[in-house]
Amino acid sequence: MAKTILVVDDSAYVRQALCELFQREADFEICGEAENGKEAIAKALELHPDLIVLDLSMPIMNGLDAARELKQLMPTVPLIMYSSFGDAFAEHQARVIGISEVVSKSQPAAILVSKARSLLYRNAA
Repeated sequence: MAKTILVVDDSAYVRQALCELFQREADFEICGEAENGKEAIAKALELHPDLIVLDLSMPIMNGLDAARELKQLMPTVPLIMYSSFGDAFAEHQARVIGISEVVSKSQPAAILVSKARSLLYRNAA
């Protein structure tokens, strides 16, 4: 059965690109999208995704604040921070909060898919 992903980014273009990227993979399915952290929390509680990919910098509620709340509400759901702001401090903060992976938007998209796969299937073996 395909693993479900919630895509969270304030850019409609990035959300569309990520949805298309994951939909090309047979083992993934997009269950929903959100454009800020508040919306992400509501959608996650409603849809129960297997994985959440979220941006760092968003209006209303940023990715770190959303991740902090999501980890309390859904501690077993892995989070991937997908951001253009890849400084060491942001990455450290992400790790402290419980974000499993940090992927820069400047890296090839295949890296994001590969990290998503390793997070979702590492317990299957």
